[in-house]
Amino acid sequence: MSLMYSTETHQNLLSRIPAVTGRPLEAWLKAVDDGPSLRHCEDKIDWLRREYDISYGYAKALVHEYDLRRAAARMSK
Repeated sequence: MSLMYSTETHQNLLSRIPAVTGRPLEAWLKAVDDGPSLRHCEDKIDWLRREYDISYGYAKALVHEYDLRRAAARMSK
């Protein structure tokens, strides 16, 4: 998934998620991991928005961070 905003903006969004949503980032990443097995990023974003009533920007940042961490974990094996 490509970002439509800078790495700095991505990090700023992630840092605001706990204050805006009341849930820590790790809880959100677990929610993505435990959620439905959707193939496309936009489908994951739409699911997060519907299931948890969060904005598109935060949902996109969460899915992107989840994908980044998953890719990093695969590369470290």
